[in-house]
Amino acid sequence: MAIQIKDLEQLKVMRRAGLVVAEIHQLIREAIKPGMTTSALDAISAAHIKRSGATPNFLNYHGFPATICVSINDEIVHGIPGPRIINEGDVVSIDCGAIIDGWHGDAAFSIGIGKVDPADQKLMDVCQESMWVGIAAGKNGAKLSDIGYAIEQYVNSQGKYGILQEYGGHGIGTEMHQEPHILNFGKAGNGPEIIPGMALAIEPMITRGTHKTKVLADDWTVVSTDQSRGAHFEHSYVICPDGKPFVLTSIDGGKGELARFGIVISSQLI
Repeated sequence: MAIQIKDLEQLKVMRRAGLVVAEIHQLIREAIKPGMTTSALDAISAAHIKRSGATPNFLNYHGFPATICVSINDEIVHGIPGPRIINEGDVVSIDCGAIIDGWHGDAAFSIGIGKVDPADQKLMDVCQESMWVGIAAGKNGAKLSDIGYAIEQYVNSQGKYGILQEYGGHGIGTEMHQEPHILNFGKAGNGPEIIPGMALAIEPMITRGTHKTKVLADDWTVVSTDQSRGAHFEHSYVICPDGKPFVLTSIDGGKGELARFGIVISSQLI
């Protein structure tokens, strides 16, 4: 299946959807605390999506029963919100998306609750930075596998972490998950060339232990087989028609983070 190429007007709508997701992230970061239920976070997200005139893309996606995914500790992705209580020291991963006029936004982050184990904080820091390293590597003219190569090299340079093999990033546009699938590991220089109009969701998922996972009885929640804690970060970005990147799900378009790599973001979506 071909990779969907978007024009500038379509990307402007995707930016609107991406901003809704970015705002949800901000709201959850401000609200999350020990004693909350994961369903309370889902309610915050659902309310903001409705206020924004958007619709959730996770709700009823292949039967998923909630607006966002909330995964705790050894749950890495696809956790279902419910009555579970969030506790001090937990690592909580939030994944959410929104649709505006048929165009999708999708992003995720992990956060430590209260006082966290320094090893858990490093896990999250490494995962987040590997995402930015991957986005920086996925520049105009690069090959798709350059992203996964950069992520893997960075993660491995920071310690012994498990990089999930079965799950990765993806194209995004008129569907939440499109071609291409983007591995978080591998050799550089392979796959299609990254060109203007491509929108890609980069989402490393790593653990403090094994890369091996299993799916729980709910048919959604993915956990590490050795019960090691995991982290998950994701942003959706695009190569604009001018050949420069723009992070659709970041409030500042990725300007601050990508500047560290000497990358100037596009002004076409500002």
